[in-house]
Amino acid sequence: MFDDPNVVLHCEKIDKIYPGTKALDQVSFDLLKAKVNVLIGENGAGKSTLMKMIAGIEQPSAGKMYMDGEEVYFRDINDAKAKGIGIIHQELSLFPNLTVYQNIFMNHEKTNAGFLDDRKHIEGARKILQRLEHEIPPETLVGDLRVGQQQMVEIARNLVDDDLRVLIMDEPTSSLSAAEVKVLFKIMRELLEQGISIVYISHRLEEIMEIGDHVTILRDGKYVADADIKDITLEWIVENMVGKNTQYHRFERSIDLNAAEKVLEVNNLYLPKTGGGWLLDDVSMYLKKGEVLGIYGLLGAGRSELFECLMGMRPEHSGEIIYKGQKMKVGTIADQLNAGFAIVPEDRQRQGLVQSLDICKNASLASLEEFTKFCFMDYTAEGKAVDEEIRELHIKVADKHLPILSLSGGNQQKVVIAKGLMTKPEVLLMDEPSRGIDIGAKTEVFEIIHEFSERGLSIIVISSELKEIMAIADRIYVLSNGKCTAELTGSEITEDNLVRASYAGLGTGKHAAA
Repeated sequence: MFDDPNVVLHCEKIDKIYPGTKALDQVSFDLLKAKVNVLIGENGAGKSTLMKMIAGIEQPSAGKMYMDGEEVYFRDINDAKAKGIGIIHQELSLFPNLTVYQNIFMNHEKTNAGFLDDRKHIEGARKILQRLEHEIPPETLVGDLRVGQQQMVEIARNLVDDDLRVLIMDEPTSSLSAAEVKVLFKIMRELLEQGISIVYISHRLEEIMEIGDHVTILRDGKYVADADIKDITLEWIVENMVGKNTQYHRFERSIDLNAAEKVLEVNNLYLPKTGGGWLLDDVSMYLKKGEVLGIYGLLGAGRSELFECLMGMRPEHSGEIIYKGQKMKVGTIADQLNAGFAIVPEDRQRQGLVQSLDICKNASLASLEEFTKFCFMDYTAEGKAVDEEIRELHIKVADKHLPILSLSGGNQQKVVIAKGLMTKPEVLLMDEPSRGIDIGAKTEVFEIIHEFSERGLSIIVISSELKEIMAIADRIYVLSNGKCTAELTGSEITEDNLVRASYAGLGTGKHAAA
């Protein structure tokens, strides 16, 4: 029996055991009423697993949960919803072939005389999106929206429920711009005023300090510490998360990049926008052998579109691509892979992984041709190559034949990186490689980037995190509204210069000279 008027839900000594691993080990957790309860820890710490217990997605192997002084057990998500518990997943769970309003009112359908009342659905969706300051036409297909807009639709789905008591938000800002984050925080404060309790999972520590009320830290599936946000510092959080104070630091380069040859040049690149205008507007840049080139900019600046042009996903682009001194005709994705390009996409679940395949098959997926002899797969060679990547990238995995979703987010991301590296690329494109992973896993990804660039691999990294891009990039181009507004190197790489350039795209459109 547990009864505390300040606690809406209490977890008592929760265990969760999967084959070969114990994801949660005797974890107790108090969800405080009408507060932002921050839950943090490295990838694999057990945060999402604990939230799945509370949301009814999975059931604990041992332990108890209490609400309103009574023990509760959620057999499925409907049981949890009946108690007023909603969840916004880290990986979007939308239907891309359905409209915005259909997604928002899924499982909350309005009827009129036994038929779906789409008029109410459309009007209701419009009101919720206005509240979120995202007036997306409700009839728009979700698959046609950018990732940040889809994230807002995911959030909107949970605001439909009038009986909401607990809202779990698992990395809700990972795809949002700074302006969108401000709107989300405003909505969160309104929910608190209505008495709704929020569980907030994020790897963005500055956000935690701004919006959180109470923080609980997990490490390796165990409870480590908890405290009110007002009583702690960022250093305290980091030390408890990883057992040490981890800071981003610039890597010392052994390569003389001034003397390095240009491996890639992009001249006067244009990408038309549907309905008029440009997604990329006269963009020129270059990349040297062994260089880590950063691309910085706000959402919608044209960063991912640049990669799509280079990988053959945007055949409508115009401009000149020079690769290893020769003018290149960009072909299909397969052509670009064979030419020596590889990509680590921004959305690892939708574009980087196949959830139905195991870890080994996901890693080798882009390089199957290497392991095919006379139309037959050489599974021994494939296994050896994957084992080599697992060792090189320090992927924490008990068995490479386990499902890919058995890995933490950080290790899934390493598998996506391994998939690119197994094609033996000369140019590796990395789109937000640290998105949705913890500070420890981020540091490991940065070390991978540094190590392979030292071996001569040329890498272009997109990041919307200022401190990250400043730590890992030798040189940075800034994009704004499809235009290249700055080229920064050495002492020019400052937060002030990056931010100013990212908002400078409404001017003349001059781009940095290559």
